Amino acid sequence: MNMRIVGMAVAAVLTFNTLNAAEEKKEEKKAETKAGTAGVISMDGSTTVGPIAKAFLAEFKKQNPKVEIQLSESGSGNGAKALLNGSCDIANMSRFMKNTEFEACTQKGVYPVAHVIALDGIAPIVHPSNPVKNLTIEQIKKIYTGDIKSWKDVGGPDKDIVVISRDTNSGTYEAWMEMVLGKEARIVSSAEYTGSSGQVRARVAATPGAIGYIGVGYVDDTVRGVPVNSIEPTPATVRNGTYPISRPLFMFTNGYPAMGSDLYNFVTMYLTAEGQKIIEGIGFVPVTTYPAK
Repeated sequence: MNMRIVGMAVAAVLTFNTLNAAEEKKEEKKAETKAGTAGVISMDGSTTVGPIAKAFLAEFKKQNPKVEIQLSESGSGNGAKALLNGSCDIANMSRFMKNTEFEACTQKGVYPVAHVIALDGIAPIVHPSNPVKNLTIEQIKKIYTGDIKSWKDVGGPDKDIVVISRDTNSGTYEAWMEMVLGKEARIVSSAEYTGSSGQVRARVAATPGAIGYIGVGYVDDTVRGVPVNSIEPTPATVRNGTYPISRPLFMFTNGYPAMGSDLYNFVTMYLTAEGQKIIEGIGFVPVTTYPAK
């Protein structure tokens, strides 16, 4: 009888230990997933931040080939929603989170932490054939609200202006509205809306009378960035603070990532010399500067 009781006791202890170990592993897996150390990092959000995210992804994979990194580009607003819903580890955003987004996150136990990964300017762009040399903030505002309808009114040809805008879910759109048009302004009803900076650039490149706006890093020889208030939209003028339509770019995480985790190493790439080189190579402005070796 005593041996039977002892055997039952041992079995109970073993069962308890097995269940306890399984529970501990389950909790460890949850913690690893939350910290970004489970071998998968997912990103969603801004198309403006997209080129940086893609370049970081490629570099990170070279050093960490076993880590799976997923990237979607559905706009800054959707990035915030994805972080809120737990469907991404990193929300790429070309604007700061709104108070309403923060409140919604904290009510669900999500605590957004902002990582400023780069600086960017938003450049008004025109077709390369357009001779306009400069636009003031006030002129751009009047173009986008429909008060100025022809290029001849700002020193260009007698041609109707075709207004191109980012979609309203875009962080670039919201930054443009805040810094150029003002929160109470309304874009002219004839404006065309596009889903990405690349689409804005393509539309302007194909339309001699068009005007659009994109991040400085997206400007190439298919379009021309127009100086604003006589300041060229370049990485140098964004860096020195003279270009008037500039902003930081963000990666948001749920809480600060665990030190040394894959997520931590990824979102802090911008602090490294290699990260700076990547950001500058794409045409954005790094927030850190390391001397050349």
